[in-house]
Amino acid sequence: MYTIGELYDLTHTAAAGYLAGFTYPHEALPGIKALILELGSRLSAEEYDHPADDVWIAKDAVLFQNHYIAGPAIIGHRTEVRPGAFIRGSALVGDDCVIGNSTELKNVILFDRVQVPHYNYVGDSILGYHSHMGAGAITSNVKGDQKPVVLRDGTRTLDTGMKKVGAMLGDYAEIGCNSVLNPGTVVGRNTQIYPLSMVRGTVPADSIFKNGSEIVPKRI
Repeated sequence: MYTIGELYDLTHTAAAGYLAGFTYPHEALPGIKALILELGSRLSAEEYDHPADDVWIAKDAVLFQNHYIAGPAIIGHRTEVRPGAFIRGSALVGDDCVIGNSTELKNVILFDRVQVPHYNYVGDSILGYHSHMGAGAITSNVKGDQKPVVLRDGTRTLDTGMKKVGAMLGDYAEIGCNSVLNPGTVVGRNTQIYPLSMVRGTVPADSIFKNGSEIVPKRI
């Protein structure tokens, strides 16, 4: 299973110290709410507005009309929150991100420069530096049978003991349009997922996912 150190460069998130205390990224999901409240209480009033309880927004962020942000949430510097964005709470959004039209976030950590720009659902997930989800791509975070999510990497399995686990995207992961990342999906660094894909388990770093039976190394 990919560890936090293998998936992420922690210099690109305000959650660095918190994430460093875990081995696997899904272990950090239950504490995101408390983390945001702690970080928010220490943010500079010169750099961040505090428009509602437990909501902090960088003063140089760009917020378009008709968005909704529930706390606890932190929106980083120069991040765009576009019309129709629905941030349901427990969302730590880094610097230079794009939260697009009709995109929904819930219990997430988005590293700096993450883009979820069009019609995305991202729940109970951690998206690494400069990762991108194409239009309509979503993270599914609950199994159909409602049982705890199990991570899979080949023949290896890891029972998370958690009902809600979305996707863990490594730095520079690229998710094609209208793809579905099933609960517990892990995508390695620099990996590309083809559009219209249904992904489950672990996809290796530096690879291209064409379909479930065809995953090839990236050409350098």
